[in-house]
Amino acid sequence: MANELIHSLNEQMNFEFYSAHTYMAMAAYCSGESLDGFANFFIVQAEEERFHAMKIYKFLNDRGYRATLTAMPEPTNEYTSMLDVFEHGYAHEKRNTEKFYHLADLALNEREHATIYFLKWFIDEQVEEEALFDNLIQKLRRIEQDSNAFYMMDTEFAGRSFTAPAL
Repeated sequence: MANELIHSLNEQMNFEFYSAHTYMAMAAYCSGESLDGFANFFIVQAEEERFHAMKIYKFLNDRGYRATLTAMPEPTNEYTSMLDVFEHGYAHEKRNTEKFYHLADLALNEREHATIYFLKWFIDEQVEEEALFDNLIQKLRRIEQDSNAFYMMDTEFAGRSFTAPAL
């Protein structure tokens, strides 16, 4: 595997850790608004992102390359509404998808088949993540200020959980 691909995989691993940090900031905002179900939604998102980072960490190590951790930028901590939070989350997922496409392009150019196969899982995951955020944004736009519907969403998210598949 060429140095550029190894470096890019490390960058992606760090971006996944940053994504977890970002979603925890969103969870903290929701908690500050007394929306514990929405907070739980983002806590689960953060758990998923940490799992993704560790999946890349393990892949690098299994291939004999060193995973390297870097500093991360401060995430956004203030939002104007729940819709704003989810729109930021959606934009973040779209950025993540672009990063995985870039990785896949590098792997294809190198004919690095193990990495191509490995990245397919993440690309499939990104399709699901973008669809999830898009769907929830559409729901939030529909309910606008309907406090009953908003309460139902908050209650629904309170039961959300993440069970990590085996690495």
